[in-house]
Amino acid sequence: MKPLWLSLLLITTLGITACSEAPPQVHKAKLFTLGTLVDISVLHQDEAATQQAVAIVESELAIINRQWHAWRDSPLTTINKQLAQGETVTIDAATYRFIKQAQTLAADSNQLFNPTIGSLVERWGFHSDDRPNSAPPTKENIDELLKQAPSMANITLTETTLSSNNPTVQFDFGAFGKGYAIDRAIEQLKQAGIENAIVNAGGDLRAIGSKGKQPWRIGVRHPTSAGVIAAIETDGDESVFTSGNYERFFDFEGKRYHHIIDPRSGYPANNAISVTVIHHNAATADAAATALFIAGVDEWPQIAQQMGIDKVMLIDEALTIYMTPQMAQRIHIEIDDAQSKVIGNDG
Repeated sequence: MKPLWLSLLLITTLGITACSEAPPQVHKAKLFTLGTLVDISVLHQDEAATQQAVAIVESELAIINRQWHAWRDSPLTTINKQLAQGETVTIDAATYRFIKQAQTLAADSNQLFNPTIGSLVERWGFHSDDRPNSAPPTKENIDELLKQAPSMANITLTETTLSSNNPTVQFDFGAFGKGYAIDRAIEQLKQAGIENAIVNAGGDLRAIGSKGKQPWRIGVRHPTSAGVIAAIETDGDESVFTSGNYERFFDFEGKRYHHIIDPRSGYPANNAISVTVIHHNAATADAAATALFIAGVDEWPQIAQQMGIDKVMLIDEALTIYMTPQMAQRIHIEIDDAQSKVIGNDG
C-alpha cells in the first residue's frame, strides 16, 4: 500500500500534466512582404514555439523578398545589369536552385511562363509599387522588345555561374518568386516541428496538415464580383494558386490592361480571366497558374499536361468554368448559374 503522501504527489503530478496538455489552438500572424499581405496560420498547442517558428518564417520571407525584388535595388537587379552587359555572373547554391527550377518550368510550359521578359513588364508600367497611371506602350515599343525574343532558353546555368547569349534578358520572377517563398516558409515550419499550418500570400497559399479534425477550407475569389466563386478543401500538403486579370491592372480609355503579359504578343493575355491550380509545390503552382492563364481556353490542357498539373480550373470572360476531372472532384462551385465543362488533360 502506497503512503498517503505518495498518492497525493501522484495525483498532483497527473493533474499538472493534464492541465499542461492544452488542445491545439490556431495562432495567426500577419506581415507585409512579397508585395502583399501574408497571413500565417498555425495549429499548435505551444504558443511560444509557434511564435518562434513564425519569426523564422518572417526572416526567411524578408530575405527572399530582398534577393529577388525586380525593381528596387537588389541582388536580382544587379544580376540583370550584369547580364545586360554580357557578363558571366557568379552565383551561390540557393540562386542556382531557384533559377534552375524556374528554367525547368519555363521549358515545360513552352516558355509561356517566361521570367526573362522583365523589360516588357517594366514597359507596361508594372515595375512599381503603385498602379500604372500612364498610357500603354506603343506597338512600336512592344515590337522592338519582341524582336529580341528573350527566354529561359537563352540562359546558360551551372552550379556557380549564370550567363546569357541574349543581352535583353531581364529577370522578373513575379510569377514564381511568391510560390518559391511560400515553399521555403512551409519547410521552415516543418523543421520547427509544425505539422498543421497555412502560409497565405494575397490569396495564394500552401497548407499542411489540417485544422483539427477538419481540412483547411480555401475560398477562390470571384473574378468579376465580390465574394468567392468556389471553395477547396485541402488534402494533406497542397498549394492553391490563382492568377487573375483583377490582381494588378490599370484602365486607359475604357480598356483594362492587366499585368499577365503574353510573351508571344507582348500584350496582356486575353483568353482567360482567372486560373486556379492545385499542386503540392507552391512554386510550380505559381508558375503554372500564369502559364495556363496565358495559354487560355484552347491551349491550357496541353500545357497543363506538360507541366504535370492535373488540377486546374480556368474561367473565361463568359464566366464559363473549365476544369480537369481531378479538379472537378475537389472543388465546390459556390454560384448557382455557373456553366462548367470538365476537360481531360489530353485536350
